[in-house]
Amino acid sequence: MLARRWRQSLQFRAIAVSLSLTALAFFVTGSFLSHQIADRLFSERLDQVLASATADFEQVQASFDASDASDRDELQALVASTLGSLSVDGAETERWILLPMDFTSGQTLIPAQSQSPWMTSSTVPPELQERLAEQDGVFWQPASVRVTENGEEAPVIVVGTVVDLYQNSRYGLYLVYDFSEPQRTLDAMHAVLLLSVVVLLLLVGAIVWYVTREVVRPVSSTARVAEQLADGDLGVRMPVSGSHEVARLARSFNRMADSLQDQITQLEQLSSMQQTFVSDVSHELRTPLTTVRMAAEVLFNAREDFDPVNRRSAELLYHQVDRFDALLADLLEISRFDAGAARLEVASVELFSVVHDVVEAAAPLAVSSGSTVRVRSELSRCTVQGDQRRIERILRNLVVNALEHGEGRPIDIVVGASEVAAAVAVRDHGIGMTEEEAAKAFNRFWRADPARARTTGGTGLGLAIATEDTRLHGGRLDVWGAPGEGACFRLTLPRTRGRRLVPDDESPLGLPPDADAYPETAVVTRTGTLALASAAAAEPAPPAAAQPTDVEEDRS
Repeated sequence: MLARRWRQSLQFRAIAVSLSLTALAFFVTGSFLSHQIADRLFSERLDQVLASATADFEQVQASFDASDASDRDELQALVASTLGSLSVDGAETERWILLPMDFTSGQTLIPAQSQSPWMTSSTVPPELQERLAEQDGVFWQPASVRVTENGEEAPVIVVGTVVDLYQNSRYGLYLVYDFSEPQRTLDAMHAVLLLSVVVLLLLVGAIVWYVTREVVRPVSSTARVAEQLADGDLGVRMPVSGSHEVARLARSFNRMADSLQDQITQLEQLSSMQQTFVSDVSHELRTPLTTVRMAAEVLFNAREDFDPVNRRSAELLYHQVDRFDALLADLLEISRFDAGAARLEVASVELFSVVHDVVEAAAPLAVSSGSTVRVRSELSRCTVQGDQRRIERILRNLVVNALEHGEGRPIDIVVGASEVAAAVAVRDHGIGMTEEEAAKAFNRFWRADPARARTTGGTGLGLAIATEDTRLHGGRLDVWGAPGEGACFRLTLPRTRGRRLVPDDESPLGLPPDADAYPETAVVTRTGTLALASAAAAEPAPPAAAQPTDVEEDRS
């Protein structure tokens, strides 16, 4: 979900990046400030503690030195009265612990004792005790110790020094200072910082959302208008208000849309005029052409009575009239495609039957060209829902084209099918074509070699009409070629009515297919004989199809 929003929304991306960078900046700044404030609070409190502890140590040592107590009871009373008077600003943030150390007499005048019964020798960090045993001075160390009767622990600073109680009897005096208050202050500061960061992030997010909305909204509007224009709604325009950059963009976009609309309208008018012209000319030429054809037939039938020169002229006239008639028929068919008036007469079509009819009809051309036509497939039957007349016309154009350019070499026609599609590939081994020529093969009146004459009397519109017939069925017509290796045209049709092949739909045959991998099911020899062979496999079952009806071509 978030990944899709990231890809599709500039506003979401801007807000996410802004919040991430702002949060990172707040984290770095807050960490630095928190560290600095904590250090300052700790340093100030530590200075106060050390100053207070030093003064207390001096006071205790002076009291011990001035006392003339000599026995255990007197010393115990001295310790109790001296240490009991210790305090810091009247607050009970200081507690003391007195622990015996090595002394010259070898006796312990008084035992270890503390202000609070839950504070014992284990309260003092061992490292601090070892340091006092090694050298004189005032030392401190942080710790976490029990400070109340209910066992609650708190952060403390333990400050220690060595005091002489009586006749060089050394004791470690430790003052425990509670740092709970500075810690609570620091915790409160952290909470305030965290709350401030959350509030600032929300504020920054709201500001970025508002700013990006104002910036992205015109871009989104432009995208919507562009999509509507791409869908054919040429009258849609962007709203224009103000004189800022976005308004200038909207005006420029609208001017571009106006220009495109005018040009498209002109092109549509020109196209309509061209279609009308071609259709009208073709129809108008029908009547005189019929008259000329009748006259040409009369002359052709009587050619034996003419001298050789006139006989040849009659033959040329007859054949050229035939070609002109075919050209007019193709022009009329192309005009119907351009006008969107072509219709399908859908029925169940058996591809092998169509292929055999086409091959048998092209047998005289195969004999004259010297090519052997071989039909190959692993199937015995293959049916599709389509217009048999148009499918036959497609295959006839492909086969005739292969015979014309096959240079007398064998022609392979391979039939294959899957559950969703059926395919027929026509492969020749003639002159071939380059990739650039293959890309233009379906253009109207295009020739790879303009200087080469047509040997079959074609009009130059056969492959263009085959392409339109294929598109009308929702199929694909692909071409492959290599100079000196030949060419291959592959027709792929959906097996059920109403389905249109998409680029992801694979054809049952490769381009070109490995023809030798498929057994021969029929062959036209150089004598023009069509020989059939049996095939072992059955066709794949296509999905259920609806009842065939006429379907108009979708030209949108």
